[in-house]
Amino acid sequence: MFTNFSERNHDVVVMREIDSTALQLLVNFVYSGRIVITEENVQDLLPASNLLQLQEVKEACCDFLQSQLCPTNCIAVYVIADIYSCSKLLKSSELYIQQHFSQAVGGDEFLSLSSEQVIQLISSDKLTVPSEEKVFESVIRWVKYELGSRKRILPQLMEHVRLPLTSKDYIIKKVAKEPLIKNCYKCKEYINEALHFHRQKSKYLIPHNIWNNPRHGDKVILVVSRFDSNECISTKFYEPKISQWNNGPAMITNRKNAGLAVVKDNLVFAVGGSTDTFHQLRSVDLLDLSAESYCWRSSVEMFVKRNNVGVGVINNYLYAVGGHNNSDSELDSSEVFDYNARKWRMISSMSTRRDGHGIGVLNNLLYAVGGNASSSQQLKSVECYDPSLDSWTSVARMSVGRAAVGVGVLDGVLYAVGGHNEFKSLSSVEAYRPRTGVWTTIAHMNFPRSGAGVVAVDDLLYVFGGSGKSHTDDSTECYNPKTNTWTIVAPLRIHEYARARVVAINRP
Repeated sequence: MFTNFSERNHDVVVMREIDSTALQLLVNFVYSGRIVITEENVQDLLPASNLLQLQEVKEACCDFLQSQLCPTNCIAVYVIADIYSCSKLLKSSELYIQQHFSQAVGGDEFLSLSSEQVIQLISSDKLTVPSEEKVFESVIRWVKYELGSRKRILPQLMEHVRLPLTSKDYIIKKVAKEPLIKNCYKCKEYINEALHFHRQKSKYLIPHNIWNNPRHGDKVILVVSRFDSNECISTKFYEPKISQWNNGPAMITNRKNAGLAVVKDNLVFAVGGSTDTFHQLRSVDLLDLSAESYCWRSSVEMFVKRNNVGVGVINNYLYAVGGHNNSDSELDSSEVFDYNARKWRMISSMSTRRDGHGIGVLNNLLYAVGGNASSSQQLKSVECYDPSLDSWTSVARMSVGRAAVGVGVLDGVLYAVGGHNEFKSLSSVEAYRPRTGVWTTIAHMNFPRSGAGVVAVDDLLYVFGGSGKSHTDDSTECYNPKTNTWTIVAPLRIHEYARARVVAINRP
């Protein structure tokens, strides 16, 4: 400017679109090589450094903004990054919005995004939302903010709202009754397609397409069991939002009655179990869902062989509790695995020997529920382990003794599901609330189930497999605590004598 352009002949040069304080800081930086970036000056320094082509300062501003990302500012940062072509910051802020979508879209900054920016966000498989309803409601809110100019864009936006992932009731009672949707022919087509999907999914396995493909943040359920009459243990993924089954990676050890647990969100451990009546296992297999090509591999062995072991995870420590082996029959011993150190260590023993019990984790405490004390005694008792004290404490007893009991935790409540008592499979279910310290009986399942797998996903409690009376092909059901009702779901037969093991994981 001062050597090659016309400004070299001027005594005074007017520099527009630049903050004077930011310019002062940048001039000082040119001479000193130092600059202090703060929350107060970063939004002036970034455009000024971009205009003056001071790339080092621009990158430092981007790094600072990235470190300050939160749900209340991530959209504003996203917009700034887009304006000034900060590719790294644009990518990281976009990912942050996707991961915190529900909180991020609540502010006014979301309403000022362009239609292209909104589509970029809601079309992503990486969008993490508690339900697809949130995406629909955000789109309607954005359109209504400038209704005159935006209502014509509604069909383009609705193309990226995955209506089949919402419930049939929500589509009929909310989506179809929204005035903007009622006055849009193309949007009504989307509703009809979504309702058709709901009618079909109860009869067929429907292949994924973009419109019914669950988001990356959606939970899926990994089921490890015998399917049909196959003697081998195999794995399948169940996607609750679309009632879809997919094959999982083959097990490397045909372990029956193993424990199954997830550590660090993406590491699935299959613990102990047996290969047959006389061969109990202390081996452990690991499935890393974050790996590009995931498969099962061997992990560190436990100290003790444990068949019908109960497992639970607290703060990414894996606990293996009780079970039985050839030498000691039912076990009272427990051990814990530190994944970072790759080591097992023994912890305090339970007060009661337990085999075929269930484990639930609630408020960073481990609950051992029911089980067998001997082949003829099914336990009503429950005890609780506190890792900070390395001690077990008895809590309230259930109303019924339950061995091979399924245990799940949902919304601060511990559920004991089915099991057997004196060789009779149970359909009854009990719920325990630590606040009251008592067990209460809730609605019975549709089928008696002993050895079923239980897991909570999306405010529902899912129960897979187990043995009991002759099951229909619909061998899975779920419990809604709001209505105290059980519903049959997931039409894929799990062999009725199989003990299913299940965990909820982020969609691979």
